[in-house]
Amino acid sequence: MKTLVKLALPLAVLVSAPAFASQELAAKNGCTACHASDKKIVGPAFHDVAEKYKGDAGAPAKLAAKIKAGGKGAWGPVPMPPHPQISDADLNHLVAWVLKGGPAK
Repeated sequence: MKTLVKLALPLAVLVSAPAFASQELAAKNGCTACHASDKKIVGPAFHDVAEKYKGDAGAPAKLAAKIKAGGKGAWGPVPMPPHPQISDADLNHLVAWVLKGGPAK
């Protein structure tokens, strides 16, 4: 039984690490200044973005382009500033995380 616990604990940490890492990545890149998981701040909630693009196969490319170049009008009159400094790897990770609704509840 102790062996099972010793094996399960590291696995649990690995499974939860991507969600935590994505939250940290969002904070590091300034996303959380305007977006939250479940409520609108300046921009839409991550959950609302996930709902809007649910089932849209082109959503990852659309969101990645909007994050890099900025945008206006999709969620109201306040423009989203561009974030060209985000690496493609981080961008892809953030987009996938946002399309899952952001932080796990």
